Formats: sequence, structure tokens, C-alpha cells
Amino acid sequence: MDEPRSKRIHSVLFVCAMNAVRSVMAEAIARHYFGQSIYVQSAGVRKSDADAFTASILSEIGIDASKHRPRTLQELEEWEGLNFDLIISLSPEAHHAALELTRTIAAEVEYWPTPDPTITQGSREQVLDAYRNIRDGLMYRIRLRLKQGSTKSPDDGEGA
Repeated sequence: MDEPRSKRIHSVLFVCAMNAVRSVMAEAIARHYFGQSIYVQSAGVRKSDADAFTASILSEIGIDASKHRPRTLQELEEWEGLNFDLIISLSPEAHHAALELTRTIAAEVEYWPTPDPTITQGSREQVLDAYRNIRDGLMYRIRLRLKQGSTKSPDDGEGA
């Protein structure tokens, strides 16, 4: 049987609880680095409003996410369907929903437990730092996982 990671990824869906922070960051970063070669979308399990901190910390690294409007999995399915090679879930609730989707679609599902920076207490700068930590962690994992042409498993997370 083929190693799942050796398959070329053509489309990826990032799923989170509300498509306002983590999945938005992941979608924007993946599009920035791989948008020419991989179709990228994101969605949430539940409806939400956009998060201003997300657009702000992405703009710090030259990525414009100001036009993003949160959408649910159901909305995405109604608008264009859910035909993805890889679904990456970023929260427990999203992982459960992603696994449910595999009953009807043939997609590989990966769970990347990612803390929710919206629960961070403290000054504006402390909150922004929590968002930046999530952004930087996602950037590292996405670049490692979606790098095309590599059939090696990206499991050595050392030294980033």
C-alpha cells in the first residue's frame, strides 16, 4: 500500500471551529506559498464573524486576508462542493466534522491540534503575540507538509 504522504496534493481544506482565526491563517499562508499549484480553501464548523487580529498579523508578513469572510463547511459544500485530497483540522470540533465528511468523500484527514489565540488574556501586544505564535507554527507546518515533489514524511519538527 502506498504511503499517504507520497501522493501529490492537488487540493487542501483547512477546517476549524469558526473559520475566523486558525483556518483563515492556514488558508492564507497555504495560498501565499502554494496557491499556484494547490487549490486551497478553509471553513468552520460553526458560523462566526471575521477576526481583525487575524488580518493584522497576516499583513505583518505580507499576506492580505482582509477580504476573507468566514464560512461554514455547509456553506462551502453548497457553493462548490467538498472535493479535496486533504483535509487538515485544527481543533477537536473540526476534526470530528472532518472525519464525518470522510463517510461521503475520499479525502485524507490530518489533525493538527492548534491552540485558540482568542482565549489569550493580557495586553493587546500579548494577544497579538499569541496570534503570531499560531501563525508562525502554521507557516512552518504548511510549508513542510505541502512542499511538492517530496515524498519524505515531514515528521522531524526540530530546529524551526
